[in-house]
Amino acid sequence: MKTLELEKKEIRKENTVKMTGAEAVIKSLLEENATLAYGYPGGAIMPVYDEMFKCQDQFKHILTRHEQGAIHAAQGYARVTGEVGVVFATSGPGATNLVTGIADAQIDSTPLVCITGQVASHLLGTDAFQETDIVGISTPVTKWNYQITKAEEIPSVIAKAFYIAKSGRPGPVLIDITKDAQMNSLDFSYEKCKGVRSYHPKPEMDIEQVKEAAKLINKAKKPFIVMGQGVILGRAEEELKAFVEKTGIPTASTVLGLSGLASNHPLHVGMVGMHGHYAPNLKTNECDLLIAIGMRFDDRVTGDLNRYAKQAKVVHFEIDPAEVDKNVKTDVAVLGNVKETLAALLPFINKNEHSNWHQEFKDLHELEYKKVIKDQLKPTKEGLTMGEVLEGINKATNDNALIVSDVGQHQMFACRYARFTQTRSQVTSGGLGTMGFALPAAIGAKMGVPNREVVAIIGDGGYQMNIQELGTLFQTKTPVKIIVLNNSYLGMVRQWQELFFDKRYASTEMENPDFVKIAEGYDIKARRVVKRDELQNAINEMIANKESYFLEVVIEKEDNVFPMVPTGAAVSECRLS
Repeated sequence: MKTLELEKKEIRKENTVKMTGAEAVIKSLLEENATLAYGYPGGAIMPVYDEMFKCQDQFKHILTRHEQGAIHAAQGYARVTGEVGVVFATSGPGATNLVTGIADAQIDSTPLVCITGQVASHLLGTDAFQETDIVGISTPVTKWNYQITKAEEIPSVIAKAFYIAKSGRPGPVLIDITKDAQMNSLDFSYEKCKGVRSYHPKPEMDIEQVKEAAKLINKAKKPFIVMGQGVILGRAEEELKAFVEKTGIPTASTVLGLSGLASNHPLHVGMVGMHGHYAPNLKTNECDLLIAIGMRFDDRVTGDLNRYAKQAKVVHFEIDPAEVDKNVKTDVAVLGNVKETLAALLPFINKNEHSNWHQEFKDLHELEYKKVIKDQLKPTKEGLTMGEVLEGINKATNDNALIVSDVGQHQMFACRYARFTQTRSQVTSGGLGTMGFALPAAIGAKMGVPNREVVAIIGDGGYQMNIQELGTLFQTKTPVKIIVLNNSYLGMVRQWQELFFDKRYASTEMENPDFVKIAEGYDIKARRVVKRDELQNAINEMIANKESYFLEVVIEKEDNVFPMVPTGAAVSECRLS
């Protein structure tokens, strides 16, 4: 009598098709509904690219101009869609050029499957041409990685990779496939992965912890919510909104949590962190209950941990147990996907308003407006400010742009001054702070949500780190709007040199090329703005254009971003100037 397992094996055998490993790679991706990838071909991955060519009607590959551009584009796609981004690269330098993006995706919890080619298995360890141990190199910055040396491994490993990348707290996975494994044959069948032994992506929710959290929330007189990207990754925006509106608790966002709650929501009080808003930073050290939702207490949020919210009870809603008590000691930890834990919490909490507590936030916001924001939005100085450029974008798009920012001063201005009315509207490199991120990420974002107006906000320094991806825009005709805020400095470093190094501007001043001519060389319509009375017109023209558009705005050279929590300071020592 046949065992059940034997019967299953026979059924699977009947459903197999003979094919090469390279073909199995593409078929496996299609089984995961992954029909778009970014990458750059080379010798060790060439068999897979040959199969891509044969499947052009089903599978689209975007040729970027650099592997780093490819992985940032895949990140942009993943961040706006919530789906897994797919990247291809060859062995050696092709694979190592992915590492910065992999590290970026790991710290920002972005689901990616990176597939690299490798020399033939009999050459492993011989220092063959373009052989690099990418599995060893990428181990610290991947959620999981694996080297395939046999064709028959391909379907199950790719299935496992997609499951790991997108389950629980998302992250990047790397699969390295030897050239012979791509060329040899296998009996192909595909079964999606539904679990991995010893891997528990979503902790089981403890309803008693939910009830304990509710008790603290109901008792608090000055509760304060800090929401992070976990709300967006968990698709918990509606649950968060219901919780906030029932409790009336002031709610601030981390950089990556922005757009999880609409900017104009009456209970949204701004952004926390080094360049966050004045009120939420100060009130962190005055609240009696700090409710952290899907955030990890990054040092740019907390400042000096020894003086961070020491007066408050702390409730932490989190999917990754490793983040609980890592930086900030919690009184109640509620583990699980915040979509489920917030929904479970709602029946146990009392309706409230906390109107007096809200007024304290409003008073501090008025002070910030008078001392900082007003000078950005309605400047009296001759030079243009970054804040007024963002305000111009808000006006031209009715607060509906999807903003992809690079890293530096302009990034913080974008986070502070862009207004968001729908979720997944803000994409930036948060934890790693990768300059050169925005241009390729904006390309991926636009491909992910082609109906959205995607605007890349970039500094003159970061722009030149991946400026070659204008070639990808040129070839794909992807209608991304690019704004370079040009102050001829590495602005964030220069600000620190001004404030903490007696204005010794060491290696931060930049002599830049003619950015307009470069854009026009790629057949991208371009314009340069120097005067205030031209700014809104230029932004309106850019947004109205149906194709890619490049706008350079020359900014005041010493335009600083405030408020600021200096390194080593407490959040309550936030400076307005």
